[in-house]
Amino acid sequence: MEIKYLGHSSFLIKTKTAKIITDPYDSSMVGLKFPKAEADIITISHNHKDHNFADAVLLPASAVESPLIINMPGEFEKKGVRIFGFKSFHDSNEGQERGENIIYKIEAEGISLVHCGDLGVVPADGFLENIGDVDILLVPTGGFYTIGPEEAEQLIKKIEPSVVIPMHFNHPRLNQENFGQLKPVEEFTKKFGIEKPVSLPKFVYKKEETESEMKIIVLEI
Repeated sequence: MEIKYLGHSSFLIKTKTAKIITDPYDSSMVGLKFPKAEADIITISHNHKDHNFADAVLLPASAVESPLIINMPGEFEKKGVRIFGFKSFHDSNEGQERGENIIYKIEAEGISLVHCGDLGVVPADGFLENIGDVDILLVPTGGFYTIGPEEAEQLIKKIEPSVVIPMHFNHPRLNQENFGQLKPVEEFTKKFGIEKPVSLPKFVYKKEETESEMKIIVLEI
């Protein structure tokens, strides 16, 4: 499984059989230019313009049908990929402030990856037990609109993934008028003893390479 960060909460996830894009965004709102990227499957965590801009995603040249767009809880499958959507909240007040959010668990090649979307509160233990084991966790860390560094740390300790990839944090290229309140990724990584994280262009994960010690991976935008 190969993971590339497209910025904000958007990733391109490649398996041997499919391409998945999470939370494609409207460039005019986010500030980053959404790259030309193809997908067989698109997941949308909630209906905000910085997470639901499916029109920005291209159809693979070899595809004979439109991408599967998933924007609701449930169980889905396409091209050897299984996806489970779990209803959660975009705030700590059961959605009364910013609405609902969907956490997606993506299973392929014996690997389980969880994309938290704009999770606004650390879920209860019973909720996390329903999600099950997690190899890779894509977690928001910027705060304000989502959980911040402290809550992200709590969530990681509960889930105990093999790999953590932060997302939805401040970056100089983001539209600061809309996202200047977000904390930089260093506020999160320093909780794990990483003061100046080195960003990687992509991350490749194989199930057989699982290590006992958890890794924090920061990806380039």
